[in-house]
Amino acid sequence: MSKQIDREENKTPLAEAESTRTPPWGRVTILEQREHYCINCIELKPGHHISTQMHYHRSEHWIVVSGTAKVICNGKEQLLMQNQSTYVPMNTPHRVENPGVIPLIMIEVQNGEYLGDDDIIRFSEES
Repeated sequence: MSKQIDREENKTPLAEAESTRTPPWGRVTILEQREHYCINCIELKPGHHISTQMHYHRSEHWIVVSGTAKVICNGKEQLLMQNQSTYVPMNTPHRVENPGVIPLIMIEVQNGEYLGDDDIIRFSEES
């Protein structure tokens, strides 16, 4: 005899943590957030990019779910396609662009001792 699982009983922090913000370049949805990690879904519009930035207290993993990502990490460029990923170490300038014609959708896993927005160091954009 199988036991039926009560969905409310097994509710994860996922539903409680989910929130979305919409910067001009796309959308960021927090899927799960805990003390030392945060999982986001990032959507970048075609032809857009995030600012060049770095973090003192966290690293990031980016996994491409759909579209194409042009990643610039510590001055090195790479193109990532669906199901490919990259690692962004702490204290490393980085940026992601969407050079494609469809939205870029990525899963971002932030990991570190401190994940606050005031740990984002933004660099001025080159012309």
